[in-house]
Amino acid sequence: MAVDYTVIVVYLAGMLAMGWWGMRRAKSKAEFLVAGRRLGPWMYSGTMAAIVLGGASTIGGVGLGYQYGLSGAWMVFTIGLGILALSVFFSARIARLKVYTVSEMLDLRYGGRAGLISGVVMWAYTLMLAVTSTIAYATIFDVLFDVNRTLAIVIGGSIVVAYSTLGGMWSITLTDMVQFVVKTIGVLLLLLPIAVVKAGGFGEMKAKLPTEYFDPLGIGGETIFTYVLIYTFGMLIGQDIWQRVFTARSDKVARYGGTVAGTYCLVYAVAGAVIGTAAKVMYPKLPSADAAFATIVKDELPMGVRGLVIAAALAAVMSTSSGALIACATVANNDIWARLRGAVKPGAGEDGPHDEVKGNRAFILAMGAAVIVISIALNDVVEALTVAYNLLVAGLLVPILGGLLWRRGTAAGALAAVAAGGLSVVGLMWGYGILANEPVYYGLLTSLAVYVVVSLATRPTDAAVLAAWRERLAGRGAEEPEPQAPAAF
Repeated sequence: MAVDYTVIVVYLAGMLAMGWWGMRRAKSKAEFLVAGRRLGPWMYSGTMAAIVLGGASTIGGVGLGYQYGLSGAWMVFTIGLGILALSVFFSARIARLKVYTVSEMLDLRYGGRAGLISGVVMWAYTLMLAVTSTIAYATIFDVLFDVNRTLAIVIGGSIVVAYSTLGGMWSITLTDMVQFVVKTIGVLLLLLPIAVVKAGGFGEMKAKLPTEYFDPLGIGGETIFTYVLIYTFGMLIGQDIWQRVFTARSDKVARYGGTVAGTYCLVYAVAGAVIGTAAKVMYPKLPSADAAFATIVKDELPMGVRGLVIAAALAAVMSTSSGALIACATVANNDIWARLRGAVKPGAGEDGPHDEVKGNRAFILAMGAAVIVISIALNDVVEALTVAYNLLVAGLLVPILGGLLWRRGTAAGALAAVAAGGLSVVGLMWGYGILANEPVYYGLLTSLAVYVVVSLATRPTDAAVLAAWRERLAGRGAEEPEPQAPAAF
């Protein structure tokens, strides 16, 4: 295992070095939070793919393949569909807004009265996303190296907090690019073909497994629909995803670069399901489907290659963890704390009069410490993440998409929709159970009905607010960032 340990240590040291390099570039709020809004198509595509393909997509995707066969690809596939929909239909307009958070967009659209409550919902979602990603370090290190759970969380979490705090989005972007390359090599180019060969090829896999393992809809229509509702729509409105859109240097980069990232996600989804199916042939009686990834890596890969694939798994977890962490800190500072102290204005410029970088860096450090502590204390992460996603989709999907698509939507309608959707989904989870599908279905319908009714029953949004909104959507009316170096590729 010495060679594998060396590969992993070099990888982790490289992540810290990227953080140090990023610190030298992050001199303004725009540089620190959105990489100066100047990522080119290649860096944008890589970092967008990295943020959405985390531990759940890698370890969980292989586990679903182990359990359901090729139809286990649907969870990650719906994530890719969400990125494609966001990129094709909304990303250009989002990028032109020149804001930092989803709540700032709501303030611009509805006149400055929707930000705080939406910020609280978004903060809860990003916090739990960061926590569940951080807990994944324990799974990787425990199965492969028999490392204590708490120690694994502290090591992995501390490295992510360190490079995220040092350089903000620049550090995260640079590390994401490395992680994207490592994941591509480790999972797609190494683990996938090796797993298929070890299982005897597709012919042997079909001979040894039930036919439903090769049914594209074998996982069930209701499950696929729920994945679409939670993950596809969740990709359209999550702060962690929008913050990557804000890094694009132009609306064209956001559209076409995101389309490439979404397509990559579809390929990654199928690859994970195939690897899981191969693992089912080799290890038909594993105690847990989620152990399939670690087992096949530990038992079937040669040394050195094993270390690289483990680094790929760590890369998947770190990319999601760091993206969720900076999103959580950005929302906490800009949407909650700044509003409570009365220091925020809808659609504010790129930098304020005080040291924005220092303040955001402090919030990343504080949120990172909280994430590590919660990760150590929390065991049932599936329920926690389900609550977060249900609140996000039921509470914020309608006001956000309504604001982008329906001119008649009002601030009162948006606030009522957030409250009605959030409260109804919590009550329904209490009645049906946290993991049931019904709460998000009915919560979303409640939010939609309340948004439409209240918007139609209240005065239309002020014409001046809508005019300013249209100016921002057209890429005008926002203060431009201070002059920067040439755009990153």
